[in-house]
Amino acid sequence: MPTFTPGLVHSPVTPFTPDLKIDYGTFEKIIAFHLNNGAQALAVQMHEGESVSLSDAEQRKVIDFVIRQVKGKVPVIAHVSDPGTAIAVARAKYAEKAGAAAVIATSTYYWTPPANMVLEHFASIGGAVKIPFYVLFTPDELGGTHHINADMMMKLIDRLPNFAGVADCSLDWQFMINVVSNAWRKRPDFQLLAGNEYMVSAGAVGATSMFSSLAAIAPRRMQKLYEICRTEKYFDARETQEEIVVLRQTLKPYGRGALKGALRAMGRDVGQVRPPLDPLSPGEIEKLAADLKGLKWLSSEPTGW
Repeated sequence: MPTFTPGLVHSPVTPFTPDLKIDYGTFEKIIAFHLNNGAQALAVQMHEGESVSLSDAEQRKVIDFVIRQVKGKVPVIAHVSDPGTAIAVARAKYAEKAGAAAVIATSTYYWTPPANMVLEHFASIGGAVKIPFYVLFTPDELGGTHHINADMMMKLIDRLPNFAGVADCSLDWQFMINVVSNAWRKRPDFQLLAGNEYMVSAGAVGATSMFSSLAAIAPRRMQKLYEICRTEKYFDARETQEEIVVLRQTLKPYGRGALKGALRAMGRDVGQVRPPLDPLSPGEIEKLAADLKGLKWLSSEPTGW
């Protein structure tokens, strides 16, 4: 079976109507925007897409919807994480049946089980499907990930023939190097993926793919960064990487509502975040728009749909 390499993966937001229902009309525009602006794969719904605020029924409907909209143009990766193993397993099975190209899951957030049970959690999810399975390592975002280490990843390789790689958000060089140097001895096509836009550091270790939620704001910069890093010309990528870091740092003070606020500033209104996330006030949206306007290079990115 050929190796599945996701490439540049866009992670769309979930749009909501004023009464906080999923806005599928706007969702259709979002998917078209990503397809028209460099996405080589789509990952739905990642944490930036408010996955934990969607019910099981909504998550399944979203997977079905996105796969229908994509029409096979790019692969769809389904995020199936849940603190409950049986729930995550059921999500993975559904995603595979719906036509997802791969599934990705993080650890047992909220719960903090011992390492052996975290291993069983991942083994159960990956073992429930035949499509590629990826582990998402995001220690700064979620509790319960403290047991994920290179040794656990090696045990998963031994147990799961479809364990395809690790998407790393930790920026922990020691972890990334330990994973790839040991994994490649066992499985040469095992992949390291950048779980966020820090592709220079991840690429230097061996990352072949990148997940990006900021591609919703600046898809041209994300595509440029990814393409330069794939040629391993990391010095040439430095300026673009720094621009993207500044964008991320510009959004950070505004909290979880920042991404959707920035999209509104770019002419793509996708509604507000769902509670308990804190939506931006009109004044905050105006200030964020002014901050983004100060990033002169953003003027070369697409506005509107």
